[in-house]
Amino acid sequence: MKKTHLISLTLLSVSIATSVYAEEKRYVSDELTTWLRSGPGNQYRLTGTVNAGEQVTLLQTNENTHYAQVRDANGRIAWIPLSQISKDPSLRTRVPQLEQQVKDLSDKLTNIDSSWKQRTADMQKKVATSDSIISSLKNENTQLRQQLIIAQKRVSAANVQLDEKQRAIIMQWFMYGGGVAGIGLLLGLLLPHMIPRRKKSDRWMS
Repeated sequence: MKKTHLISLTLLSVSIATSVYAEEKRYVSDELTTWLRSGPGNQYRLTGTVNAGEQVTLLQTNENTHYAQVRDANGRIAWIPLSQISKDPSLRTRVPQLEQQVKDLSDKLTNIDSSWKQRTADMQKKVATSDSIISSLKNENTQLRQQLIIAQKRVSAANVQLDEKQRAIIMQWFMYGGGVAGIGLLLGLLLPHMIPRRKKSDRWMS
């Protein structure tokens, strides 16, 4: 009877010292394996093990024995020392994730580098094309200027020739006019002598 009463008091004290939590995710520490027990203390029998880094669900804790009741991925409910679980994933779990993140970042950097190189190559091509177009336009502009200078010289020469021709034509007209005037004057002087005059006696006779 006393033994039964003692067991009841022990269970009552355990239940009072046990804090119930809403189910939370926890992770087993980085030890190789962690033992599971049937109760919140080292005196309880072992029921199995969980692997390092394995995710478990926290059900409740015992503040006196510093044990936590958890449920593993297989649905087993057992007790485990609080010191052997953590809110953060273990290194064994995080290392592959970190490696994957590093790989993803490396791939992104590689893609960014390739994209940047491609953009740089495209810009260089555009700049080269622009330089070629600018050079071509400069050459064309130079040729047009040279052609304009030649055309201006030709126009100037043509104007000089035109002025000379105009002067020559004017001189010819002056010469022709002077010749006509001279011939008229000469005829005016010669005709009176060439036409015979009638005598006065001939006038009376008639």
